[in-house]
Order: sequence, then structure tokens, then C-alpha cells
Amino acid sequence: MVSWGTIQSLLIFFGPWLLPRVLAFYRSIRDAPPASIRPVPPKVQRSLSILFVFALIALLSTLPFFAPTNIFTLTQSRLDIPPGVLFNRLKQIRPLTTLEDALHDKFREDFQLHRKDSKLLYLTFGPDVLASCPFCDSSQPNTYFYYALPSLLLPHLLHIILLGLCTSSLVSGAEGSRFRTQATIAGIGLAAAEVYMLGSHDIAANATATTLPELDMFFWKLRVWRGLGVALVDGILGWVLYLTSTNRWLVIPASPAERLEASTKVLEAVHAKMTALGALRNTIMRDQKLRGAVEGYWVKEHQVMGDVLAEPEVLENMNRRLESLDMSTIQNQAGQWTDGIMEGLRPRQGHVQQE
Repeated sequence: MVSWGTIQSLLIFFGPWLLPRVLAFYRSIRDAPPASIRPVPPKVQRSLSILFVFALIALLSTLPFFAPTNIFTLTQSRLDIPPGVLFNRLKQIRPLTTLEDALHDKFREDFQLHRKDSKLLYLTFGPDVLASCPFCDSSQPNTYFYYALPSLLLPHLLHIILLGLCTSSLVSGAEGSRFRTQATIAGIGLAAAEVYMLGSHDIAANATATTLPELDMFFWKLRVWRGLGVALVDGILGWVLYLTSTNRWLVIPASPAERLEASTKVLEAVHAKMTALGALRNTIMRDQKLRGAVEGYWVKEHQVMGDVLAEPEVLENMNRRLESLDMSTIQNQAGQWTDGIMEGLRPRQGHVQQE
């Protein structure tokens, strides 16, 4: 089991390397260009909702209400208590269950042989494994470990399936599928970590405990760590999906095909507007009344603007404005604008010449 001192040593060793990178990551998110930020896509929102619900279930599973009853904590009994006294105290609180009757038999058998093996296994693997295993032997603790593996791996298997679902292209689109491998590795790593902790736990660690606070309730602690670990993985994955899908982090530029498709859509919209404008102009020019109104407008506009430009004050202001203009800057801007228009025509002209 990893102690707090080991964690402190790791933080001291990796802190100087890790802290600048965390700060740089935070600044990159904070300073993301506002123009590139977009709302969360609907598919990613669906994945975030699924992850939130599963993370909430994982957190609720850590509550004592959903955990198997710990008879030592419930009766406030130490490990060396005789089985008869222990279960008499439990009977005074509530009736015994079938599982607790089986535990009573195992505890009593060990007590007669002056052993604590069943109690130590109870604190490590929980009541269900100890009472239900048909082939286990208390002198061989590994048999209980093998029997506990399926029930231990089942929630992790469901969690891995959920991570795969939330990062599938069908549910979360391309924004989630890019993290499918990392999410699967995180789920498998979480399961492997729990298997390692249970397999490497020293069952005899509680043998010398003389009081209740000294007991290490490993099975119940492991349930809490499992729920917190699952919630943490889901929370980190949801956060990463949110940041990347809104272009706050790890922005992937559009592919040439996507840019070509977007440009094609813009050209199609412009073509539709130009077609509608041409149809409107033809309608106006073919109708005598409308054509007369248009011609009258331009005649009147020419007269009004001619009268305005003939005013001395207007001419004076226009001359003063023209004198203040930098003609070289205007010429450069006009040249750049013209080059930008002609740039799109040059490849096509070259292609025509080759043909």
C-alpha cells in the first residue's frame, strides 16, 4: 500500500518538473482565442451527460449505505472478541442474515483452533467472498483472491465498456473518438491497480491490532478508492472532451477536404444569391413601370449629388481630405487586393494553358 510519505516524496521529486507544465496548460486554456471557441457539439454533450451520470453513481457507491455491513464496526468490537459474543451483540441490533450465519460458523471454527484467519480474510475480501466461496481454504489466502477476482473486475468491465461507448464515433463523433485509446488504457489501468492492491495486501497486517481503531478495514477502503478512481477518470475524460470539443485545447486544424467542402458551401451560397439577384434584375428591366422607377432614381441621384458636389464647402473639405491621404499606402492596398483576386485564377489559367 502506498503511504502518505511515499506520495510526499513523489511530489517533491516530480513537483518542479510538473508544476510549470500544469501552469502552461492552464494559460493555454485561459488564453484561447475567443474567435476559435465554439459551443459543445450535441454528440459530445451526450457523452458528457453519460459520464456525469456514471461518475455520480460511482461517488454514491462510496457511501456507507451501499456498502456491505462491517460487523466489527457495527458492534464496536475488537478483532479478538469471541464469535459468540460478537454475534450476540449483532443479534441485539438486528436479526442475523444467512450470510452472517455462515460467517459465524467460520469464525467459531477458527476460534476453536485458536486462529484469526477467517477474521483477517473478512477484513481483506469482505463478507460475501468469505461466506460464499465453496473451494477456498483459509490456510491458502490466494484461493479467496481468485474467487474475489470476478466480482472485483465486473464494475471495471462495465466502466471500460462505458468509456468505449462515450468515445465511440457513433455517440461522441470525431471529438470523442480521438481519445478512445487513452480512455480504454485509463479504465484498464484502474482495474489493474485495484487487482494489484488486493493481491499485494498483507492479510496478516491486522493480526496484532488490539483495538477497533487499529484495524485496517481494507475491503471497505478499497470500495471507496474504486468509486473515487472511477469518478476521477470519468471527470478527467469529460473535462478533456469539453476543452477539445470547444477548441479551448488541442485544436486540430481542418483537413483539406473539410476546407474544400466549406469553401464549396460558401460559393454555392454566393451563387444562389447572384442567381436570385440576376432574376430580380431581369424582372425589373422587363417591367416598364419598374424600369422607369429605377431610371428615375439614378437621374435624381445624379442631380442631387451634382448639387452637393457643387457646394464650395464640400469641395473644400474633399480637397483637404485628398491632400491628407497617403497615396502610396492606398496603391499598395489596392495592389494587394487585386493580387488576392487574381491569385485564385492563376492555377486555373495555367491548367488551361497546359491543356
